[in-house]
Amino acid sequence: MKTVCLSPECSTASAGTDKASAMTFDSVMPILSILATSMLAVSTFSLNVMVSAYRAAAASTTPRVYRLLLEDTTTQSVLATFIGAFVYSLTSIILYQANFYSDRAAILVMGVTIFVVVLVVLALLRWVQHLTTLGSVDDSQRAVVIRAGGALLELAKAPALGASPLTDATIVPTDCTSLTAPASGYIQLIDVARLQECLPDNGAIYIQYRPGTHVLHNQTMAQVTGNVTAERLIALAEAFTIGNQRTFEQDATYGMVVLAEIASKALSPGINDSGTAIAALHSLKKLLWEYAQKTDNSAPTTASRVFVRCLDNNALLEAAFVPIARDGSGTVEVARHLRLALSDLAQSGHPEVEEAARRTARIALRYFETGGLLEEELKELSRIEV
Repeated sequence: MKTVCLSPECSTASAGTDKASAMTFDSVMPILSILATSMLAVSTFSLNVMVSAYRAAAASTTPRVYRLLLEDTTTQSVLATFIGAFVYSLTSIILYQANFYSDRAAILVMGVTIFVVVLVVLALLRWVQHLTTLGSVDDSQRAVVIRAGGALLELAKAPALGASPLTDATIVPTDCTSLTAPASGYIQLIDVARLQECLPDNGAIYIQYRPGTHVLHNQTMAQVTGNVTAERLIALAEAFTIGNQRTFEQDATYGMVVLAEIASKALSPGINDSGTAIAALHSLKKLLWEYAQKTDNSAPTTASRVFVRCLDNNALLEAAFVPIARDGSGTVEVARHLRLALSDLAQSGHPEVEEAARRTARIALRYFETGGLLEEELKELSRIEV
């Protein structure tokens, strides 16, 4: 005789069993197919947008910005989410068609699919917000300012990269062994701590060039004292990172060069955007002012037997302002803001920066005198004390 259960508990259990049994891959497969198709299109479209935006930024600012924008973590994470969702959905479809999944796995796949859809929606919201500024001049300049500011802060903390300063008063022994460059390119990084470890006992190394300098293969980069073997020279050379491009990490001048290039590009006849040039001037002034306030020439050395030249502040300010003075010599508003920026830096409280600002102001004024400005405009510029 068949027993029939009429209690609410039995009804609930029966309903739950029916729902579980109703969840099959026939319900999941359409969602996976839509996800795979849409994510392939979205990923391709987003890649095209990214490349177009980066090329537009390089064309409107400077080609050096392109490599910096490639490090954008927001774009990377969003594209990774889109591509990851596409790979997940496509893989799930393939595994199902290969009979790898059982019917019981349908509810688990549906749960993971819902989670992936939530991630995709959040990534789309971030992507839409990010696209409002991606590739713009302001966004590109902001990225350069952040990286240049970090490099200047590190320079202020350790003017000699943590090594002993190499000055004109430093006596370099005559019985030195030359350390040559293993390849041609720019010195990107110098591992001062590793140099200290690789030096022979009672030996020292005197480095001729700072990061950002272009060296040639087998060109002398430094002089080493002590008992130096061929293996030790190889180990010392490995502490120098040499590449085809300049980088921001230890090359503070490079940030000034890129910002000055943005200003010069804005002042070109084809663009004629003095507002962007003035904004770049203000960013340079802000960065150099903070550098002057935070510079610590008494910073302790972490590698007493490694000698590195400190960065010449004249070269730093010339890289920042002289190209703008040259290319903006015929635009009085740019000349005025440049003169005011140098006037402020001449009161920064840092003796070397103040002297470099006055020297750069004299160079800039000569450019202004040959740039076609009116006599009244030149007198106005001369009245701004630097």
